[in-house]
Amino acid sequence: MNGAFSTLEGRLDDVRGRLARAAARAGRNTGAVRLIGVVKTVPAESVREAAERGLLDLGENRVQEARIKIPAIGREDARWHMIGHLQRNKAGLAVQLFDRIHSLDGLAVAAAVSRRAVELGRRLPVLLEVNVSGEASKHGIRPENATPLIGEIANLPGIALDGLMTIAPYSDRAEDARPHFARLRELRDALERSTGVTLPELSMGMSGDFEVAIEEGSTMVRVGTAIFGSRN
Repeated sequence: MNGAFSTLEGRLDDVRGRLARAAARAGRNTGAVRLIGVVKTVPAESVREAAERGLLDLGENRVQEARIKIPAIGREDARWHMIGHLQRNKAGLAVQLFDRIHSLDGLAVAAAVSRRAVELGRRLPVLLEVNVSGEASKHGIRPENATPLIGEIANLPGIALDGLMTIAPYSDRAEDARPHFARLRELRDALERSTGVTLPELSMGMSGDFEVAIEEGSTMVRVGTAIFGSRN
């Protein structure tokens, strides 16, 4: 790799430019899409550099890694997103560490998050993860089970449910992800009508498909490799 893409600064500028162009194609404002830098296994010094360059929304997949990394970064202006699968026994620690959880996938873990948030005097923003692709290897609830869960989770006192999250199946073609992103957006619209719960946030799109996700209405894209390079 050479030129601009050999540096974190160059890759970050490239991703921001691609994000802006995708938003423009969809007739959307760039500010309507939040770029989350996925820092799974990324060294703390690289995360600090990205934060110094204005990437202040940071996503971590594992609670235990975040427990070490967040104090090491030491930036109070950073916003930390839990984007990996959350086990109920890690819910309490996740509430202490994160500013948002993207990956709630059941009432039991949502209730555990809510209880701990209430104890800490917090009301934590959360998303419900939906497995729109139906892949057995992925976490998330089935779309047909979303309606009853939305009402129950929205009524928990320690959390603020404000959207949905999904992960599209892996493909070398970004366009293959489009129907999955469109389905999540359509599900969100249907849930708002049927439950009366406002769900403005859609967390969808990663390094290989975030532009398509933006075109389909994503408000938060989770980008790791395109910014930080390939992991070992």
